[in-house]
Amino acid sequence: MFRKVPMTKEGAERLREELQELKGVKRPKIIAAIADSREHGDLKENAEYHAAREQQSFCEGRIKEIEGKLADAEIIDITSIAPTDKVMFGVTVTLINLDDDKEVRYQIVGEDEADVKAGKISIGSPIARALMGKEVGDEAVVKAPGGETSYEIDAVEHL
Repeated sequence: MFRKVPMTKEGAERLREELQELKGVKRPKIIAAIADSREHGDLKENAEYHAAREQQSFCEGRIKEIEGKLADAEIIDITSIAPTDKVMFGVTVTLINLDDDKEVRYQIVGEDEADVKAGKISIGSPIARALMGKEVGDEAVVKAPGGETSYEIDAVEHL
């Protein structure tokens, strides 16, 4: 059964920009490098030719990967959904760690968009799975490899 993969509007836009860069800038440069290296003679011992072909292979693979991700994406614009206190894909959640009273803030995003340092966690992460469907004031117990951590949901924002 085919399943769409959730992605934020911003995540899809970043992938489209990367795809445009690969197709419009990098691909033509690689093609020119291959053509130039062919002019240098014997291709068997031409390191520049082999390096350019390797770059071409990587570039074409990445193009196919991005096109596939965009084709399978269900793009969700959280700002177009009426705000509620419920945790769902795309919201930004402020949590209070009940063990040490530290506050953390995460946006729940798609698998490819996750960047913990930027405060973006994957919908498949233990924290996001524990939070989904809960509301402001609820307690969520996160079961991670390092043990269990309890959080209270302090705020849910549709940014």
